[in-house]
Amino acid sequence: MIFDDKVHEIHTIVVHSFSVGDVEDPELYAAEPIINWQNSEMGKWVMERAVDTPEWHRQMNYQTYGYQYAIVAKLKGVDYTFWALKWGNQIKD
Repeated sequence: MIFDDKVHEIHTIVVHSFSVGDVEDPELYAAEPIINWQNSEMGKWVMERAVDTPEWHRQMNYQTYGYQYAIVAKLKGVDYTFWALKWGNQIKD
């Protein structure tokens, strides 16, 4: 992508993930972990520096009959490097 007449490499990464159990309305139960992440140091940093607004994705976890959520963000190369060094090892699978 080009920003301010400079070409930047963009990295699409999972910046946070969490699980929700087998519930009737998983979005309702996912709201609290999402807002807690957004208000954390990492969440605030990602929200300020992401190229686009980060997105969350839900996938069925057939082992637990629950749901796995992932927050995905697009970061410029320099921001990705900083994120990976500071928080990259905190992501759970």
